[in-house]
Amino acid sequence: MSTTFADLGVSPAVARALSMRGIKSPFPVQKLVIEDVLDGEDVLVQSPTGSGKTLAFGVPLVERVSADARRPAALVLAPTRELARQIVDEIDEIAKAKALKISVVYGGVGIQPQIRSAAKSHILVATPGRLEDLLERRALTLNHVKTLVLDEADRMLDMGFKPAVDRIVRLIPRDRQTLFFSATLEGAAGKLAATYTDNPRRHVHAPPVDIKTAIEHRFVQAESQAAKVDLLVEELRQDATERTLVFVRTKRGADRLVKKLKQRDVGAVAMHGDKSQNQRQNALARFDRGQIAVLVATDVAARGIDVPEISHVVQFDAPEDADTYTHRVGRTGRAGASGSGVSYLLGDQAHDVRRMAADLGLSREFDRREGAEHGTTHPSGPSRNGNGRDGGGRSHQRDQRNGNGRQGQSRNRSKQGGGGSTGPRKNRRRRSSQGARSN
Repeated sequence: MSTTFADLGVSPAVARALSMRGIKSPFPVQKLVIEDVLDGEDVLVQSPTGSGKTLAFGVPLVERVSADARRPAALVLAPTRELARQIVDEIDEIAKAKALKISVVYGGVGIQPQIRSAAKSHILVATPGRLEDLLERRALTLNHVKTLVLDEADRMLDMGFKPAVDRIVRLIPRDRQTLFFSATLEGAAGKLAATYTDNPRRHVHAPPVDIKTAIEHRFVQAESQAAKVDLLVEELRQDATERTLVFVRTKRGADRLVKKLKQRDVGAVAMHGDKSQNQRQNALARFDRGQIAVLVATDVAARGIDVPEISHVVQFDAPEDADTYTHRVGRTGRAGASGSGVSYLLGDQAHDVRRMAADLGLSREFDRREGAEHGTTHPSGPSRNGNGRDGGGRSHQRDQRNGNGRQGQSRNRSKQGGGGSTGPRKNRRRRSSQGARSN
């Protein structure tokens, strides 16, 4: 017998509101979390984007806030305006079922309407920087907040929001309930969670990632580091290439690659930890809106990227290990769309990359790698011939290019919620990125 929202302690009014939206049964992460939150427990939840985590905290949050509570009674912090808006859209209907008002504040829009609505809201969803703007203007107080939610907390850390979040949390009563949601509960995110929560219940929801379902995997062996730039430019000129995320190993390598691409009339922008928060947000916004088609990022900075409709992921520098490969390439082929993951390697990296590919079940794709005839390692499968196709029949025709490096063409998708290379390494290096305040 399947679990229902009523089984988890959800009220008939909220269950009806969910049913009217076509949500009849709770998702796995909701089954894990809702009862603990209704019981007033602090929770730590590891769950990926798209798993239903918004309702995992939104449903019990609505249940626990009283219509006559002093406002705001609950605060949800989110790293980006897009996520903040999405949270409100998800919770708004069930909040109305309990006569609760929810509003959102984020930068980039007029502040006065937000000031008028924020102090009147039972549940306030906010990005850290704009919330601090309102607090500095004494437009509202956090003295009455009983529940604090930090959504995508690891992403807030990566985008440099920790100082602002620390300042905000210090303004909230210590006897609050804290709900901490993150893609990881290790490292800096785990330390932050331990600081903000009290004897929390820990839940890990990690559905298996199948990177082979909708993603074409290609490996390309290059003669030299400089040759990889030529390969990348050619890749970006393909007629199927639209929004492309390029991974490099170092911050300096990201800036250097963007400069080289611009010299070839390919519009690109870099995103890494040495960029200011405003620069990173601007780069991500331009990429998300399609104003720039190529985003070059380091692994740490790219954790702040959740952009739909990425057609290609190019690993300009070989990934360090299988986990890094999965994390990178998993940015494409989402929500039923197809995608392409292309990995460049030098000849002396072939042995380590082959072993990594075998761990991922991609040995066949690796053995068909392009350019292996120039190396000295394991013989490859089909190579390119004079007609511009490889042995798999893949066309390499070029488009007429526009100002951002290629002619954009539409693909049917559904939305849902260079530097030097050292090759794969056994020990992954942990990095942290810092930034200024958000908007």
